[in-house]
Amino acid sequence: MKAGITGWAQINGLRGQTCIEKRIEYDLYYIENWSLLMDLKILVRTALGGFLSKNAY
Repeated sequence: MKAGITGWAQINGLRGQTCIEKRIEYDLYYIENWSLLMDLKILVRTALGGFLSKNAY
């Protein structure tokens, strides 16, 4: 998988200086459970999180 703008780990709070093992665990979950609906969910949560989260960059 190529890296993207966002991902399953990032929308679940694993950004920046977080545990790499946990991020890899979430990335593997995404790879094993990929679906179009899951991608849409990631996009929606990214958009909402970018506007509503106090931790957004």
